Amino acid sequence: MTVLALTVVGAGRPQAGIDDTPPRERLAQGQAIAKRDCGGCHAVDRVGDSPLPKAPRLRDLHYRYPVEQLGEALAEGIVVGHGPMPEWVLDPHEIEALTVYLKSLEPDAPARVPRR
Repeated sequence: MTVLALTVVGAGRPQAGIDDTPPRERLAQGQAIAKRDCGGCHAVDRVGDSPLPKAPRLRDLHYRYPVEQLGEALAEGIVVGHGPMPEWVLDPHEIEALTVYLKSLEPDAPARVPRR
């Protein structure tokens, strides 16, 4: 078992409110974060297998965790049961965007990431 260590940055510096970002933009940001930080090991889209077989597909996380509550866990670190998890830094806006994207992967989610 490995510990996923994430650090929330930005305490004490002024930032625009998370709700200032349009929902489709936030969703696209979350997808980009998932691909950038998770895609090397996890399947990050609605289809496909994880490059690292022991790494759960992100679209299946809702079976293991209440995704809407992952923000706090992402900020504090998550205990996971597969190979080495890297440490990386996410700010509160990135955590929010990633959570929005993870919610969009649930089978009954109406939101879709815009194609570019």
